[in-house]
Amino acid sequence: MLPYQKIGWWIALTCAFGSANILAADTMTASPISLSLEQAVQRFVERNRELRAANRSVEAADADVISAGAHPNPNLSISTASIQPGHLGAGSVFNKRIDSVVGLSQVFERGNKVELRTGAARALATAVRGDRGDIERVQQVALHGAYYDLLQAQDKMRITGETVDLFQRSLDALNTRLKAGDVAAVDVSRMTVDALRAQNDARNARADFEKAQAALAYLIGAEQDAARLRAGDTWPMPGITADARAAESAIAARADVQAAQARVLAAEHHRDLARSLRTRDITGGVQVERYPGNDPRNSVGFSISIPLFTHYYHDGEIKRAEVELLAAEENLERQRAQAFAEISRAASELNSSAERMYRFRSVLVAAAEKAANGAEFAHSRGAIGVMDLLDARRQLVATRLESLAVSADYARALSVWRAATTAWTPAKGNE
Repeated sequence: MLPYQKIGWWIALTCAFGSANILAADTMTASPISLSLEQAVQRFVERNRELRAANRSVEAADADVISAGAHPNPNLSISTASIQPGHLGAGSVFNKRIDSVVGLSQVFERGNKVELRTGAARALATAVRGDRGDIERVQQVALHGAYYDLLQAQDKMRITGETVDLFQRSLDALNTRLKAGDVAAVDVSRMTVDALRAQNDARNARADFEKAQAALAYLIGAEQDAARLRAGDTWPMPGITADARAAESAIAARADVQAAQARVLAAEHHRDLARSLRTRDITGGVQVERYPGNDPRNSVGFSISIPLFTHYYHDGEIKRAEVELLAAEENLERQRAQAFAEISRAASELNSSAERMYRFRSVLVAAAEKAANGAEFAHSRGAIGVMDLLDARRQLVATRLESLAVSADYARALSVWRAATTAWTPAKGNE
């Protein structure tokens, strides 16, 4: 066997071994878990860590509502005086000459303070629920992206694996023809170079697949099963387009906008609560007094306490609350503007990706496959050389991978569009 023939056979075996390794990597993983997108979303709702943290924030806000609605507790006071050490001998304590006072006091809040505090806390609880809804929206967009990344990586592995197998068969045929003297050794070398490139592409596709598995596993809380995850759905068809004019009607229903509106309401309650500080709270008290040396020995007393605003009239608290209300209103306008920009951008990306996906599926892929099949047939009949065949194959693989990327872009854009325009309804709670 000539040296170049040995090299050709060695490279062919290397490609075959690499292809077998790529296929074996799938078979070595036991019991794959095939998830539909709906199943992935269900696991996400149950296990996602960011969503769990948001749930804890909602629970804490509900607890704040309970605290805000509470009235001040009464104070019990006990005091003694006129204790004479020489008189602390035997006998009942009630017969000792010790002056004692037992008092009970209660603060009576005025100015609707309890209702204002409760209203502010409820509005903040609604805002926290809106934050939780927005976190879920953002995380679901990430989940959809990770799911479609995994589906794209799976299809890319399949395409590159088929390409490796095709080159392996071609190398086998060329080496057979090389023995018979029907082809030149340089053609085998050219085919071998592309075969090795295909093997590298297949290995890179495998790495992308493993990364996509890890990303999806984190979002659904299944890191232990990352290597077993598979995407079971197919690509969505490009039948849905977006109308940017729907942005206006969708903005008010978004979780982030409703959260900003709830914070405006909470700021209004806080402003009114700050103003109510100028309404004086009254502290009333009652006490029972016992003075053994007096006549009568036991008596009852009453007290009332009213603050005097002689030096400070709570101007600072009121000014700060008004500034915070203005900031909340400005934040609401900013949130609306960001929502409008996001919806408009999502509509543009969805429509653009839908057009590109339709063009690839209806024309480009079919044309590339037709050209590649013609080149394969012509090469098998000796009508064209290896370079023309390789060019046709490269064009087909590139077109298929680009079509796959366009399908993934459309799927992601569709999920972003739906998330950007989906109405949010707050869950029931203390709000």
